[in-house]
Amino acid sequence: MNRSRSRYLIYIPLVLVTIFYLIPLYVMLVTGFKSFDEISLQTMWSLPKSGLHFDNFIEALSKLAPYFKNSIIMVVPAAIISSILGSLNGYILSKWKFPGADLIFPAILFGMFIPYQSILIPLVQFMKSINLYGGVGGLILAHVIYGIPITTLTFRNYYATIPKELLEAARIDGADIMGIYFKIMLPISLPSFVVVLIWQFTSAWNDFLFAVVLTGSQSWPVTVALNNMAGSQIIAWNVQMAGSFLAALPTLLIYIFLGNYFLRGLMAGALKG
Repeated sequence: MNRSRSRYLIYIPLVLVTIFYLIPLYVMLVTGFKSFDEISLQTMWSLPKSGLHFDNFIEALSKLAPYFKNSIIMVVPAAIISSILGSLNGYILSKWKFPGADLIFPAILFGMFIPYQSILIPLVQFMKSINLYGGVGGLILAHVIYGIPITTLTFRNYYATIPKELLEAARIDGADIMGIYFKIMLPISLPSFVVVLIWQFTSAWNDFLFAVVLTGSQSWPVTVALNNMAGSQIIAWNVQMAGSFLAALPTLLIYIFLGNYFLRGLMAGALKG
């Protein structure tokens, strides 16, 4: 009985934290369904009184649709490329020791702690020098490079749990370094790939700083376009909130439908070190 009671006591802070994090989503949805005349600070918590105004979402979607395409074009290759590179790095650094490996790995991880703001000026100059400034290509490259440290760490820690005897047996059978990777390591890497793909997708999708600095108006992702939906004089908060919900919807859906796979990947050792 005491054990059952203690288990329910654990749920209390979890429920409170869940409610706390869902409050912005509630306000966003409630405001998005209101008419412009109903919007005020005094009524921000109240439900719509004049019915649900789906036209706010239709208007927001019509304004954001071209930029959703830019976000998808940017996010998908950035997540996939950084995951593949992280997988190769983690495999080499965990199973094939070479001179300087103990220095290269910390140097790669150091990239996780470099603030975006500190490299903006040299980043812009570099993108201009390789003719990638102003388009989606430069944004993809930036997210690939910034994603390599976390993907490398994830795969290295996962591959470190794989027995060395498995690789030795493959060597005896004549497999080379890349043969071992493609025939043994890659097929068992699904848990880690799920973790890093979801992580990289959400990180790149939610980015604003790189997007606003590196892209032009024709290449804006949805986060930048959402910021520019606000008028200079009067802001239609109902349309703005509807657009905010639509912009957040892809990441919400990913964690709703793939959250279990994300947790399984973590529990399988993807972030164990």
